Amino acid sequence: IKEKNIEEKKLAYKCDILYSTNSELGFDYLRDNIQNEIENLLMPREYNYAIIDEVDSILIDEARTPLIISGPAKQGIKFYRDANRFAKTLKENSYIIDLESKTIELSEEGIAKAETFFQIKNLYSGKNYSLLHCIKNALKAVFIMNKNKDYLVDNNKVLIID
Repeated sequence: IKEKNIEEKKLAYKCDILYSTNSELGFDYLRDNIQNEIENLLMPREYNYAIIDEVDSILIDEARTPLIISGPAKQGIKFYRDANRFAKTLKENSYIIDLESKTIELSEEGIAKAETFFQIKNLYSGKNYSLLHCIKNALKAVFIMNKNKDYLVDNNKVLIID
């Protein structure tokens, strides 16, 4: 699917069987995670199975090369500051954390607090996709990531430590 345009990729991802390279799938996944609108997602569904050719090469040899995608921030700095300020107000019962896999999600109580804090009716509606993404990043930054262990700040730039 590497040579396809966005619309062709969307159609390909709707198919029951998809042939692709691991890096193309990885980058499309990352691109989806920086989208602001749900309509712009390439991968609109979850997949149940994967058949991976040369899995040893992918998991061992290519695992040393991280997939990193970057681009200009699409939201104003205030948007991120508000998400960070919200995350810092939360207590343990407001989120579910797994330090081993470095994942964190809002609990039902946390969702209610977010909806009150941001004065919205449904955090998980399509129009709040960007906000939810910022909140998840803020939660990870506040409760999981450790400065000088997971990342460094050098000349006002954040550098990820592998």
